[in-house]
Amino acid sequence: MTSSIRIMCVDDHRIVRDGLELIIGKQDDMEMVASASDGAEAIELYRRFRPDITLMDLRLRGTSGIEAIRTIRHEFREARIIVLTMYEGDEDIHQALRAGAITYLLKDTISADLIRTIRAVCAGGRPLAPAIAARLAERASLATLTRREVEVLNLLAQGLRNKEIAAALGRHETTIQVHVKNIYAKLNVKDRTAAVTVGLQRGIIHLGG
Repeated sequence: MTSSIRIMCVDDHRIVRDGLELIIGKQDDMEMVASASDGAEAIELYRRFRPDITLMDLRLRGTSGIEAIRTIRHEFREARIIVLTMYEGDEDIHQALRAGAITYLLKDTISADLIRTIRAVCAGGRPLAPAIAARLAERASLATLTRREVEVLNLLAQGLRNKEIAAALGRHETTIQVHVKNIYAKLNVKDRTAAVTVGLQRGIIHLGG
């Protein structure tokens, strides 16, 4: 008899975890062995249970999904992590795969596709939905913001003016003006409202991030 695929689910919404457990519980070849509500708990439970597959959300309390993926993959190179999230920005996808996730699914994925993906990843595959692959290809053609520019964009999203951003980052206001100009050019926008909108859409920044 073939052993079951052992799965851990990481999501800060109980209803999502319960729903996934119901879907997985209907499969003869799968079982849910652990469930975590935040990134730190996910890391600890992975160490304890060593699941075959981990379903990981990105936006979690405390330790983020990206950080949890990076830590788990650093300790366990064989870890097979599938991101399951509502965030579809190209930067979200890029950062998740760069951290070590095997593939990336959106939460509106139908259950049959989720189950197929779990089986494929467990078998050693790296399936990637065409829409996700297209977002990555699009990102490759776009200019990338530097870490400092992302910091500035985050502060713009909080409503800070250039002078306030300069004070927050310990830089001259003229330096911040240069960063803002570069952000506009890279995102192909003309004002801060548009820059923040594009940043949120692409997953470069997040509300509350």
